[in-house]
Amino acid sequence: MERNHLSQRPLPIGQTSYELAARGRRRRNRLLLFVILAITAVLLWKSIFTLEPYSPNHNINPAPPVTELHPAVFAKQNELIAAASQAGITILITDGFRSSEEQDAIYAKGRTAEGQVVTQVQGGHSYHNYGLAIDFALRTKKNEVVWDMKYDGNKNGKSDWMEVVTIAKELGFSWGGDWKNFPDYPHLQMDFGYSIRQLRNGQRPPVDVE
Repeated sequence: MERNHLSQRPLPIGQTSYELAARGRRRRNRLLLFVILAITAVLLWKSIFTLEPYSPNHNINPAPPVTELHPAVFAKQNELIAAASQAGITILITDGFRSSEEQDAIYAKGRTAEGQVVTQVQGGHSYHNYGLAIDFALRTKKNEVVWDMKYDGNKNGKSDWMEVVTIAKELGFSWGGDWKNFPDYPHLQMDFGYSIRQLRNGQRPPVDVE
């Protein structure tokens, strides 16, 4: 009779081949359980550090939609027009509040629509969409609207455009012409320290901010 290969080795005293096989299975099961627990711990650890901080107002009281310039920006815009006029410069505000849909239409120019690329941001990513930015142009003595940065309509030897920029900065505006990657020379904004991310998350500058 052919003997089982296990029977060719002496077994430890008091142990059968069945007991040895069961012990091996238990060791493998413990090792598998340890691996599963380790992977679970890593995944839980990563999820904890990628979750956004809890905000008690998150999605409870969503910010009302913006439909016009922020009151402080509107007031400074009027001060800019008046101060430029005193310097002998007439400016035209060509854009103020802009909806996300309008922003997307502008973004499409030079991409999926005819025209030249005029913006690098889509709807919801511009300060115009939150009533915190304006665009301006110059109006000449002949009542023409121009974007000529060298134009000197008041004949003082200085660029009217840069005179307006200087006045705007004194009023608290920042100028898009200072942007390094994609200068936007007609653009003036007052963000009050709010990033686009904060605005997209529903945060808004107070109405009475100065």
